[in-house]
Amino acid sequence: MSEPTNSTAEYEVKSSLSDSGVNQKSMPSHGLLSRLYTGTGAFQVVGRRRFYYTLTGVIVLIALLSIVIRGFTLGIDFEGGSRIQFPAGGDVDTAQVESVYSDALGIEAEAVQVVGSGSSATVQIRSETLDAGQIVALQDALFDEFQPTDSNGTPSKNSISVADVSETWGGQVTKKALIALVVFLVIVSVYIAVRFERDMAIAAITALFFDMIVTAGVYSLVGFEVTPATVIGFLTILGFSLYDSVVVFDKVEENTRGILHLNRRTYAEQANLAVNQTLMRSINTTVISVLPVIALMVVAVWMLGVGTLKDLALVQLVGIVVGAYSSIFFATPLLVSIKERWGPVAGHTRKVLAKREAATSRDATRTPVASSGSRIPTGSESVPARAASGAPRPGSRPTGKRHKRRH
Repeated sequence: MSEPTNSTAEYEVKSSLSDSGVNQKSMPSHGLLSRLYTGTGAFQVVGRRRFYYTLTGVIVLIALLSIVIRGFTLGIDFEGGSRIQFPAGGDVDTAQVESVYSDALGIEAEAVQVVGSGSSATVQIRSETLDAGQIVALQDALFDEFQPTDSNGTPSKNSISVADVSETWGGQVTKKALIALVVFLVIVSVYIAVRFERDMAIAAITALFFDMIVTAGVYSLVGFEVTPATVIGFLTILGFSLYDSVVVFDKVEENTRGILHLNRRTYAEQANLAVNQTLMRSINTTVISVLPVIALMVVAVWMLGVGTLKDLALVQLVGIVVGAYSSIFFATPLLVSIKERWGPVAGHTRKVLAKREAATSRDATRTPVASSGSRIPTGSESVPARAASGAPRPGSRPTGKRHKRRH
């Protein structure tokens, strides 16, 4: 009896390690939640980066158009002017207040809103700076029409309060807000440049600017007044965005350490695996951060009527969600694009892909013959694509059993 040829022996070994004879449809598969928690790399983020670049570009375009066309509604703390406030009572609406204001002064109010609900509801009128005579005339008109009461329940003209903010003060607030934003960005840039390598720093800072533009665009679309609370919330969400990017990049750095000396996976594949491994953590962090903000909006703004907190709540809610999106779907794909365009990573990627293509071509053209003269299936027929290409499918799980040598 003839001895098995080398081709036959090679085929038998390969068959014992493959799962080509297994019905893949009958095997259990990972569910969505399972893939999220296990972080097996099943979600293709980096591989679909062109789609996410397009989506990111559309979001930025909408935000910029809103900023340019609609602009921002600056609060009295930034523009200056007069704020008139009095208890709303039970049947006061903004249209009545606007009518009384225009009849008394001959000009239109810039903004009229009812803040709060129930007995704590108040009417707030924002206007250009009024002189003493205009203030007296407006107080008389409002008192005659609405009869607002003081804390004792007695109708009183003193319950109509007036506060003036000069344009000089508004300019100082604006200047300080811009200085705070610039200082924050400088400190963040220095930290990222020291903490990470150059390409990671570029990607993280670009994602940070994306968060700023989109959050500002949403604020412009909604039309809320920009107040000092808005600026505080803005700086807060930028810190959150930076934190999420640092978490993801830490994992990318860990997965890609020494990858230039290996030829099995590319930088993009390892970066995508890092995104999958931190995806559940990013989702949990985002949800946990959003819940208190939603509670703030519901309790403080809707139930207690603290209208000034809605500015802080909105900017934090939008910023947290946008920051989570940018760290996962924009910062990491951008890092991979930078790496694969310049530097040694680009050459390493070409080398790995060329090696896989060569292995696939070699397995496809190999046709071993068994000792009985029958044709042994080629690699393209029996060996799964995973073994032929040299790259495991994202999220794949082993289905065959390895034959162990018994001693």
